[in-house]
Amino acid sequence: MNRLSDIGTIKDILSRHGFTFSKSLGQNFLINPSVCPRMAELSGAGKGVGVIEIGPGIGVLTNELCKLADKVVAIELDKRLLPVLEETLGEYDNLKVVNADVLETNLHKLIEDEFSGMEVVVCANLPYYITSPVIMKLLEDKLPISAITVMVQKEAAQRICAEVGSRQSGAVTVSVNYYAKPEMLFSVSAGSFMPAPKVDSAVIRLNVLDKPPVMVNDEKKFFSVVKASFSQRRKVISNSLSSGLSLDKSKTAEILEKSDVPLNARAEKLSLQNFADIANNL
Repeated sequence: MNRLSDIGTIKDILSRHGFTFSKSLGQNFLINPSVCPRMAELSGAGKGVGVIEIGPGIGVLTNELCKLADKVVAIELDKRLLPVLEETLGEYDNLKVVNADVLETNLHKLIEDEFSGMEVVVCANLPYYITSPVIMKLLEDKLPISAITVMVQKEAAQRICAEVGSRQSGAVTVSVNYYAKPEMLFSVSAGSFMPAPKVDSAVIRLNVLDKPPVMVNDEKKFFSVVKASFSQRRKVISNSLSSGLSLDKSKTAEILEKSDVPLNARAEKLSLQNFADIANNL
């Protein structure tokens, strides 16, 4: 079905299925016809490639992915959308729709079962409220995927794609850069959705690294250091670390000195290597 971004078509389909938008699920469907083809193309979908889509909605992006990829598995939490997707995407035999919560899904098994011998990428228009949890699950699970292309709130996109050590960087910036190389692709205005959200969005791509750019002895410790460092952004690193990790201040000072990090530095000014050194010296 090629008119899935037409407001009249969307309203007609949803009305016939008695569907109403759920605020709690952050449902905003794309109505800008230029966004999804561009997003699908930039995701890496193509011959020999399998795609995991999260939250297909009524299938606007899914439609474009199915045209390009060998296989698409769309994970949809809202079971009310299953008959809608059956109507809008029934023509594709390279599509499988799974009714599940992606945060509770064993994605390793899904990839093993559905994409044998294929390169795998992820492409999704993510609800704002689960952006970070979904992105971090995809990265932390260390899946055999080459890239993650997602549409997120523009502010979140800017934070994720900020340079580590810049003022805009945060815990999510450091965490993402440990696993992938993020890049901003393009912006999407609020008017591109129905219903329109209050903020603009942006499409980003995370190119998953074969191995982290820094050596870390204990990843759990590394991420606890990152989280503690940014937990109180206005404080200097010595105070935020002491507080966040319940460390004695003299012990914190000793670790920072050994890591060649000034006591009065702020978390946003630290490099990925700085965080790795602090974790390794703990």
